[in-house]
Amino acid sequence: QVQLVESGGGSVQAGGSLRLSCAASGYTYSRNCMGWFRQAPGKEREGVAAIYARNGRTVYVDSVKGRFTISQDVAKNTVYLQMNSLKPGDTAMYYCATSALGWISLKPNDYSYWGQGTPVTVSS
Repeated sequence: QVQLVESGGGSVQAGGSLRLSCAASGYTYSRNCMGWFRQAPGKEREGVAAIYARNGRTVYVDSVKGRFTISQDVAKNTVYLQMNSLKPGDTAMYYCATSALGWISLKPNDYSYWGQGTPVTVSS
């Protein structure tokens, strides 16, 4: 079965960095789109970044452009989210997800499988 396991969350001060990892198994990684999402308390889940595994194309939400970088290691079936210059507004539970729809997307409804999430807390 499809499994997505996130790691790398934690607590940092504003301006700090974290690198999230998501190890995928149970499906053909190279055919899918992988996305990172976040959800803060009381807010809707938001697409942060996505990468289309087949060609490495990426997309980001405007609020993280220039600060976050999504990347992948296809051989390890793993996707990463490097987060730099973190702000208190980045505080949320971060989830990775996979979509087999064949296009890159930041819409949560386009994704079928989700990990359990890893928490990120940024203090001022």
